[in-house]
Amino acid sequence: QVRLQESGPGLVKPSQTLSLTCTVSGGSIATDYYYWSWIRQPPGKGLEWVGAIHTSGKTYYSPSLKSRTSISKYTSKNQFALQLTSVTPEDTAVYYCARVPTPDTVLRRLGVWGQGTQVTVSS
Repeated sequence: QVRLQESGPGLVKPSQTLSLTCTVSGGSIATDYYYWSWIRQPPGKGLEWVGAIHTSGKTYYSPSLKSRTSISKYTSKNQFALQLTSVTPEDTAVYYCARVPTPDTVLRRLGVWGQGTQVTVSS
Protein backbone atom coordinates (compact mmCIF):
# COMPACT_ATOMS: atom_id res chain seq x y z
CA GLN A 1 0.00 0.00 0.00
CA VAL A 2 1.50 3.29 -1.11
CA ARG A 3 1.66 6.05 1.47
CA LEU A 4 2.90 9.63 1.20
CA GLN A 5 3.91 11.92 4.03
CA GLU A 6 4.65 15.64 3.80
CA SER A 7 7.23 17.30 6.04
CA GLY A 8 8.68 20.76 6.42
CA PRO A 9 8.40 24.01 8.37
CA GLY A 10 4.93 25.13 9.31
CA LEU A 11 5.85 28.81 9.36
CA VAL A 12 7.73 30.74 6.69
CA LYS A 13 8.48 34.45 6.62
CA PRO A 14 7.44 36.59 3.66
CA SER A 15 10.01 36.76 0.84
CA GLN A 16 11.65 33.52 2.00
CA THR A 17 11.56 30.09 0.34
CA LEU A 18 9.02 27.45 1.29
CA SER A 19 10.58 23.97 1.23
CA LEU A 20 8.59 20.76 1.67
CA THR A 21 9.51 17.11 1.29
CA CYS A 22 7.26 14.16 0.50
CA THR A 23 8.42 10.74 1.64
CA VAL A 24 6.96 7.78 -0.24
CA SER A 25 6.58 4.32 1.28
CA GLY A 26 5.15 1.15 -0.20
CA GLY A 27 6.03 2.35 -3.69
CA SER A 28 8.97 3.68 -5.70
CA ILE A 29 9.33 7.08 -7.31
CA ALA A 30 12.06 5.52 -9.46
CA THR A 31 9.96 2.80 -11.05
CA ASP A 32 6.26 3.49 -10.43
CA TYR A 33 5.00 5.07 -13.65
CA TYR A 34 3.12 7.98 -12.12
CA TYR A 35 3.28 11.72 -11.58
CA TRP A 36 4.36 12.89 -8.15
CA SER A 37 2.42 16.04 -7.48
CA TRP A 38 2.05 18.98 -5.14
CA ILE A 39 -1.39 20.49 -4.52
CA ARG A 40 -2.42 23.16 -2.05
CA GLN A 41 -5.60 24.48 -0.49
CA PRO A 42 -5.63 28.05 0.82
CA PRO A 43 -8.02 28.76 3.70
CA GLY A 44 -11.60 29.00 2.49
CA LYS A 45 -10.66 28.14 -1.10
CA GLY A 46 -10.55 25.11 -3.34
CA LEU A 47 -7.68 22.85 -4.27
CA GLU A 48 -4.96 24.41 -6.42
CA TRP A 49 -2.44 22.40 -8.41
CA VAL A 50 1.13 23.58 -7.85
CA GLY A 51 3.20 21.23 -9.98
CA ALA A 52 4.40 17.67 -10.54
CA ILE A 53 7.37 15.56 -11.50
CA HIS A 54 7.14 12.37 -13.50
CA THR A 55 9.06 9.22 -12.70
CA SER A 56 11.16 10.07 -15.77
CA GLY A 57 12.16 13.37 -14.15
CA LYS A 58 10.13 15.66 -16.40
CA THR A 59 8.54 18.51 -14.46
CA TYR A 60 5.25 20.33 -14.89
CA TYR A 61 4.27 23.59 -13.19
CA SER A 62 1.15 25.67 -12.77
CA PRO A 63 1.50 28.68 -15.10
CA SER A 64 0.60 31.05 -12.29
CA LEU A 65 3.34 29.67 -10.01
CA LYS A 66 5.93 28.53 -12.54
CA SER A 67 8.36 31.39 -12.02
CA ARG A 68 8.62 30.61 -8.29
CA THR A 69 8.34 26.80 -8.23
CA SER A 70 10.86 23.99 -8.39
CA ILE A 71 10.14 20.29 -7.89
CA SER A 72 12.87 17.70 -7.56
CA LYS A 73 13.05 14.00 -6.78
CA TYR A 74 15.57 12.05 -4.75
CA THR A 75 15.37 8.43 -5.81
CA SER A 76 17.81 7.08 -3.24
CA LYS A 77 15.61 8.47 -0.47
CA ASN A 78 12.32 7.77 -2.26
CA GLN A 79 11.39 11.42 -1.77
CA PHE A 80 10.35 14.37 -3.86
CA ALA A 81 10.48 17.99 -2.84
CA LEU A 82 8.86 21.36 -3.46
CA GLN A 83 10.51 24.74 -3.30
CA LEU A 84 8.43 27.90 -3.65
CA THR A 85 10.42 31.12 -3.60
CA SER A 86 9.50 34.67 -2.62
CA VAL A 87 6.45 33.61 -0.65
CA THR A 88 3.70 35.99 0.46
CA PRO A 89 0.78 35.49 2.86
CA GLU A 90 -1.25 34.39 -0.20
CA ASP A 91 0.87 31.23 -0.25
CA THR A 92 -0.56 30.21 3.12
CA ALA A 93 -2.29 26.87 2.60
CA VAL A 94 -2.45 23.21 3.43
CA TYR A 95 0.04 21.57 1.09
CA TYR A 96 -0.52 18.01 -0.12
CA CYS A 97 1.74 15.64 -1.99
CA ALA A 98 0.14 12.98 -4.13
CA ARG A 99 0.77 10.17 -6.56
CA VAL A 100 -1.49 10.78 -9.53
CA PRO A 101 -2.06 9.41 -13.05
CA THR A 102 -1.94 12.80 -14.79
CA PRO A 103 0.27 15.76 -13.86
CA ASP A 104 -2.37 18.38 -13.01
CA THR A 105 -5.24 16.43 -11.50
CA VAL A 106 -6.67 17.56 -8.17
CA LEU A 107 -9.22 14.78 -7.91
CA ARG A 108 -8.51 12.82 -4.73
CA ARG A 109 -10.27 9.72 -6.01
CA LEU A 110 -7.77 9.42 -8.86
CA GLY A 111 -4.65 9.25 -6.72
CA VAL A 112 -2.97 8.53 -3.42
CA TRP A 113 -2.59 11.62 -1.26
CA GLY A 114 -0.66 12.50 1.86
CA GLN A 115 -2.52 13.87 4.86
CA GLY A 116 -1.38 17.43 4.14
CA THR A 117 0.71 19.91 6.08
CA GLN A 118 -0.23 23.46 7.06
CA VAL A 119 2.17 26.16 5.94
CA THR A 120 1.62 29.71 7.14
CA VAL A 121 3.45 32.67 5.66
CA SER A 122 3.74 35.38 8.26
CA SER A 123 6.33 37.64 9.82
